[in-house]
Amino acid sequence: MNPPTIDLTRLKSLIAELAPAFGPSGEEGPIRELIAARVRPLVDEVRTDALGNLIAVKRGGASGARRVMVSAHMDEIGVIVTHIDDDGFLRFAPVGAMRAPVLLGQRVMFDDGTVGTVGSEKLDDPKDLKLDRLFIDIGAASRKEAAERVRIGSMAVYAQDVRAAGRCLTGKALDDRSGCAALIEVMHQLQAEPSPHDVYFVFSVQEEVGLRGARTAAYAIEPDVAFAVDVTATGDIPKGERLAVKVGGGAAIKIKDRSLITHPRLRRLLIDTAEACGIPYQLEVLPYGGTDAGAVHLTRAGVPSGVISIPTRYLHTPGEMLDPHDVAAAAALLAEALRNPLAVGPD
Repeated sequence: MNPPTIDLTRLKSLIAELAPAFGPSGEEGPIRELIAARVRPLVDEVRTDALGNLIAVKRGGASGARRVMVSAHMDEIGVIVTHIDDDGFLRFAPVGAMRAPVLLGQRVMFDDGTVGTVGSEKLDDPKDLKLDRLFIDIGAASRKEAAERVRIGSMAVYAQDVRAAGRCLTGKALDDRSGCAALIEVMHQLQAEPSPHDVYFVFSVQEEVGLRGARTAAYAIEPDVAFAVDVTATGDIPKGERLAVKVGGGAAIKIKDRSLITHPRLRRLLIDTAEACGIPYQLEVLPYGGTDAGAVHLTRAGVPSGVISIPTRYLHTPGEMLDPHDVAAAAALLAEALRNPLAVGPD
């Protein structure tokens, strides 16, 4: 069996469009509107739930069809303003996992287009570089001037677009706008060869602050089976972690992370599907972290869940890097898996 034909140009264009969009956890409106416009022509129903998850439904209707939830989070890490001093400098707290050495000197953007640079107090020792020593400079001369442009509670994200780096792409929020792009590509694939199942594509909110959106979406959908598509760390940089995953090695089929042990039948299904279709894949055991599947599989009476990961370097930085061929492999693998019977019970 030949692997599905993925339009790599379309996929790269989608990633380049989605990743720069504004959408920190809890403020996903702009990225949600952008995704909604792309998916409406491809599915039977699009809705937004009470928490802000975008849910796109592609109905199968075949005999023995399952209700399948497929999730990729559309939120990104960011910062939130906690104080404005007399000179117009902004103090902030992280929204999601942010590190002071990465933030220092970076350009950030608020939802109205206001930009600023992250600066630091004078430090006697570089080891003193902590988040509480940083501030955002938006070029204001006073508290009053700054308050006309931002307020307490305003959020900002890295101001960074997506650029090509060899055969790779680099930019901010590839975690997990690349997964969102993969889901949209799966919708295109199912246009040509549908799934027998009712597939609920969930573009979830607030993953970066505790897998919140996926939990509520799964509670409402009550899926029989679930898959998440998200990025994962790699072990392929100099003196990097001892991880088996590498950029360019294909889709990563998760076996375990801190939030989930993949259901054995789904793990075998993904491996068998990849091998039967000639889709490049690698196996992933991550000793930390989690995905939407970590919340979904514990919903109600339990949901058999699996994860297809996209290998990504420099996670939670403005220069995340991935190979779009791995995103294509993830989309191809998920599309083929969704065409299977998905008869999942106790192993």
